[in-house]
Amino acid sequence: MKKSFFLGVLSLFILVNYSCSSDDSDLNITPTPNNPSTVAAVTTLDISYGSDADQKYDLYLPQNRTLDTKVIILIHGGGWTAGDKADMSNFVELIQTDLSEYAIVNMNYRLANDTTSPFPMQLDDITTLIDELKARNEEYIISEDYAFLGTSAGGHLSLLWSYAYDTQGDVNMVASIVGPTNLTDEAYLNNADPTIQAYFDLFGEELVIPFLETYSPFHRVTNAAPPTSLFYGGQDPLIPNSQGSGLSDRLTELGITHEFTFYPEEGHGWGGQNAIDTWNKFTAFVNEYH
Repeated sequence: MKKSFFLGVLSLFILVNYSCSSDDSDLNITPTPNNPSTVAAVTTLDISYGSDADQKYDLYLPQNRTLDTKVIILIHGGGWTAGDKADMSNFVELIQTDLSEYAIVNMNYRLANDTTSPFPMQLDDITTLIDELKARNEEYIISEDYAFLGTSAGGHLSLLWSYAYDTQGDVNMVASIVGPTNLTDEAYLNNADPTIQAYFDLFGEELVIPFLETYSPFHRVTNAAPPTSLFYGGQDPLIPNSQGSGLSDRLTELGITHEFTFYPEEGHGWGGQNAIDTWNKFTAFVNEYH
C-alpha cells in the first residue's frame, strides 16, 4: 500500500524553499509571541521521538506563526510493513503552497514484520508523537490542534487513532485516502488473494472478530469523532468498495460531519484530474474544519 497518489501533478505547483537542518540538535526556535512577524520559517528533518530508528519526524514550521498555528500530520502507507515519510513529500510541497499557514509534521513509525504486529505498536507511536508535539508546542510555536492526512495503511492509522485514541479531543479533522476501515469485512475475511492475506497474517494473533474490531475504524468510531474526509477508488485491488462506503454510512448514522469521494474507475491511487479534485476537496475541508 505505497503507491504515489499525485504522480505528475506536482508540475502544477511551485516548490517552496525552506532552510533545512539534518537533525533536531540544530533546532533553535525562540518564541516571540508579541511580534509574530519576526518568527522565521524553519524546517528540521529526522527529529527523534523515541529510541527506535524509525521513530522520527520531519517538521515544517511556517513563518509568522503563533501559538494558535494549527498542525497537519502526515502518515505514509506501505501495508504497515514498508514505506517512509519521504513518500509523503508531495503532500508537504502541496501544503506549503496551498495551506501555507499550517505547520506540517511528516512522521515515520515502527514497521511490522513476521514477528512484530503493527497493532498496537504503530498507534502507540502516534500517541508518543502527539505527546512530543504537546511538550514542545511553545518551543515550536504551534498549537495543540491537529489534523491527519493518511494514505492507505496510513489512512487506516489516521482514522483509528482519531476515533479511538484521541482521548483529549485534539484532532480537528482526519482525511483518509484509500485507507482500510473495517477488518471484519466479508470481502477480507473470505478473500482468496495472497497479497491481502499476507497483510492479515502480520497481525500476529488468531484472527478472531473481537481483535479485528478493535483495530477497525468502522467499529471504533463514535459520535465524538472529528470531521472526516474519505477518498476511495472503485477498481482498488486492495481496498474493497465497501470499506469507504461502509464507513461513510456509519458516519451518517452517527451524525458525524464527513465527505466521501468515490472515483469509480480509479485503483489504489490516481493522478491527473482526479488527483487535482482530491487535493481541492482536501484543502477546502481543511479550511472549513481546521
